[in-house]
Amino acid sequence: MRFQNKVAIITGAASGIGRAVAQRLSSEGASVALVDRNQQGLAEVAASLPDQSKVWHRALDIANEAEVAQCVVDVFEKFGRVDVLCNNAGIAGGDYSAISETDTSVWQQIMAVNVMGAVNFTKYASRIMRDQKSGAIVNTASVAGVRSGAGGNAYSASKAAVINLTQTCACDLGEFNVRVNAVCPGLIETGMTAPVFDRAREVQKEHKLGSRCELRRYGHPHEIAAAIAFLASDDASYITGQALPVDGGNTASLNLPGMKV
Repeated sequence: MRFQNKVAIITGAASGIGRAVAQRLSSEGASVALVDRNQQGLAEVAASLPDQSKVWHRALDIANEAEVAQCVVDVFEKFGRVDVLCNNAGIAGGDYSAISETDTSVWQQIMAVNVMGAVNFTKYASRIMRDQKSGAIVNTASVAGVRSGAGGNAYSASKAAVINLTQTCACDLGEFNVRVNAVCPGLIETGMTAPVFDRAREVQKEHKLGSRCELRRYGHPHEIAAAIAFLASDDASYITGQALPVDGGNTASLNLPGMKV
């Protein structure tokens, strides 16, 4: 029960990793504020959690600063504090074109959600944490932000920005006992990656998914949630400004298992 008497805001909570984080933190005692643009998904996740008195949810656009600011105010008014912020919401954009053929509007949309969404929630939640002299922020980045080949140009650049944002915010907030870290998932089966998995199953190549990482398999949302829960908990009390790959060893190699240089 590492999160007993603690309050966590989780974005992108209607499915995938966000849903798994909500279930994990709730199971360890947290009161959870669930945020997503998918109202139906939020309601389903909220209803699945064990203690309804410790659950709050709202559908909003995380790229809209005014909506985010009001959300954080309302969470604070309901629960009286904010101990954990999981900036998990994100989009892939589905654009894998070369930079010479890129669609500027795709870049703008991805940056608005993946980067500015995290900026917005961090801006307002950190003010409460700063006054409390405690808090933990965990951002969901990606191995795509560490090296090329794991996503399109815009998505990869946005996740690299999230990693750097993690570091700069850790420097801003450390003196207030507020820690900021990130996880960098590898290939995880979620709604966002569904096209990849659907296509692999269609052509009977599911067995190859994740085969280029050292564990020779893809990951699951609960495995990312476990890492997020660790970084958000007091077990990680001396860890800040770090980006932790949770990727089956993908970034430990040249994507050629067993062939190191």
